[in-house]
Amino acid sequence: MSLFVPPYPPPRYTKDEPEISAWLKRGDEQPNYQTLATKYHYLANQQDTNGDYGLYRVDIGPADGGPPAHYHRAMSEAFFVLSGTMKLYDGKDWVDGHQGDFLYVPPGEVHGFRNEADAPASVLMLFAPGAPRETYFEGLAALADMTDDERREWFIRHDNYWMQ
Repeated sequence: MSLFVPPYPPPRYTKDEPEISAWLKRGDEQPNYQTLATKYHYLANQQDTNGDYGLYRVDIGPADGGPPAHYHRAMSEAFFVLSGTMKLYDGKDWVDGHQGDFLYVPPGEVHGFRNEADAPASVLMLFAPGAPRETYFEGLAALADMTDDERREWFIRHDNYWMQ
């Protein structure tokens, strides 16, 4: 029995000699941005990956919540639980996600996540293609000062569509 294996994409690096351009971020580095109970580590953002993807580690404090059910039109999102217990919504049910659990969300699919536990949790979040999610994370604090129309436009600009 032969299985169809899709081909690799065409080469994107075409120089004759390899380059030395890799970089390392240590796990104990300070977060790039934080609120009272949430720390955001920008592991590889849109600029770092030339738009391929954005990879973020988000450490959420005990019972600090998270976004309700929503979807994105322009990007997929994936979650990998690093530690703790995260509530993950797959569009049907809120389930407990534990260390090593993974949730993939294609564009247009309803999802959500939150920390309801009495302990901290950490999740790896991947957005593909890359989007400037750091401006989304850092802009959340300003929402309280916006009008309803400004808030609605801000979420649309950041590819967030809330479920009613």
